[in-house]
Amino acid sequence: MFYLIYAPNTTQEKIHQLMFGVNTIGRSTDNTIALADESLSRYHAEITVTNERLVIKDLQSLNHTFVNKAKINQCELKNGDLISCGNVEFKFFQKVDTTPKTINPPASLQPVGDVKEEAPIAETIIKQFSTGPSSIKIQDLLDNPGRSDSLLRISQRASDQRKVDKLKILLEVSKQLSSPEEPDRLLEKILDLLFEIMNVDRAVILMVNETSKQLEHKAVKLRPGIPQDSQFYSKNITNYVYINGTAILTTDACLDNRFNESESIFVQTIRASICIPLKPREEVIGVLYVDNLSMCDVYSDEDVEFLTTLANQAAIAIDNAKLYKKIQAEAIMRNKLERFFPEAVRKKLREEGTLGIVDTEVTALFADISDFTKMSSTMHPRQVITMLNEYFEVIVEEIVFRYEGTLEKYIGDALFAIWGAPYRKPDDPELAIQAAIDMQWAVLKLNQKWIQQGKQPIQIHIGLNTGKVAAGNIGSEKLIQYATIGDTTNVTSRICNVATAGEIVISQTTCDRIQARNFPLEKMPLVKVKGQDQPLQLYRLMWHLCPSKQPQVGIGHGA
Repeated sequence: MFYLIYAPNTTQEKIHQLMFGVNTIGRSTDNTIALADESLSRYHAEITVTNERLVIKDLQSLNHTFVNKAKINQCELKNGDLISCGNVEFKFFQKVDTTPKTINPPASLQPVGDVKEEAPIAETIIKQFSTGPSSIKIQDLLDNPGRSDSLLRISQRASDQRKVDKLKILLEVSKQLSSPEEPDRLLEKILDLLFEIMNVDRAVILMVNETSKQLEHKAVKLRPGIPQDSQFYSKNITNYVYINGTAILTTDACLDNRFNESESIFVQTIRASICIPLKPREEVIGVLYVDNLSMCDVYSDEDVEFLTTLANQAAIAIDNAKLYKKIQAEAIMRNKLERFFPEAVRKKLREEGTLGIVDTEVTALFADISDFTKMSSTMHPRQVITMLNEYFEVIVEEIVFRYEGTLEKYIGDALFAIWGAPYRKPDDPELAIQAAIDMQWAVLKLNQKWIQQGKQPIQIHIGLNTGKVAAGNIGSEKLIQYATIGDTTNVTSRICNVATAGEIVISQTTCDRIQARNFPLEKMPLVKVKGQDQPLQLYRLMWHLCPSKQPQVGIGHGA
């Protein structure tokens, strides 16, 4: 057997078994593995399982498919491969060990004193039962045409056994309607099950429009040979059931005074019908209507009771499908909104719900593209945006976030990131320095690709500073903007301006925090910057003497 483990080594870990043939992954609910994640395309990737091999193929997804961090169009899977579809991660295994592990209780839970020894478990077992899914099929419990006094197609059996069979059928119906479905497909499945179980001629499901509060025709099914009619049901009957919330059984609708003004009853000779409200809770969400032509007194009490129970199950399934759709839509919207915040800020919001103002020490980084104004004046605006998006994807997604930094803001072609808020770590200055080094190496690699594509190369200059700030939500409760305020931020911007193209310049405070790391530094003459009374002692970081720790595969993402 073959398996994909979703979110491996996390609390959300889940095992998906791959079936023989084609298995699809995506956001749409009709995928083999359906996940409500905004980074997934509706149909993102497929895995084909054959006797010879397993092949994964990207379905031209927006955020691509990666195997072991390498972007792929199609490749063969091997045991232990790590698969990334957008932000969703899986691990592929040919076999998963699901054997329960023996866990010894802690000493505090060990029995103390004289404890009567229990009999071996094998001697106390009377009988063992399987808890796996039942293998009962509805067809095994049905007969055609069934009993003459009932429309239920249950086999001719004793009364007690017939009750058991009805319960088994209803249980199987509940199981078949329990999995999330697209609404239209779910309604069709309900009618298919109804026609499989009962001898009815026509059936229709009408749902309440949430805006107009009127019933709308959503699904219909007819016995073979019965002519198609756009509206064979009586609106008087369906509206009566919707408004009153009670089921109606008509043995001969033509003779019922309540529906004297209903022309459809007479035109279509509706003799026997049942109309049942779909009412999962207090509110009616639709109606189920079934009828038989040119027959009266056709429905028994057993038929009405069974159909009412089936309708209740259908109502719950429809309501659950709508709820699932709503949750899925909200999850997608939440993912879209969360993209406006750095991961560290999202984590803080999930943990505490607020972003209170705190005084803390951060290492701040400003990175700016040199001579960007002059360069962008020779480019079309769309070309500028495309270039910046590719640049920021590498610099932010693959470097700032990988080194656990918090992106505070983009400022045109510049970016401002911090280490130390909302979470502070002892090695924040070292992480910031290494991120700056990797940024310079990444720009060199981007330039190699851009030159081959006939695009203009760029250079960046970077400034870093360490100091005290106030960090938190700057703005209002309704509009969240995580930011840092203080002289440290202003000085970092000035240091970035001191750096020339291709340079990294750091402050004295940052230098003091990283002395143990022996980064190659060159002491610069004192520099007077705007807003500071005293000149600053700055250091030039000889980054070209430091190796890049950025994965080689990363630069291809923007292609």
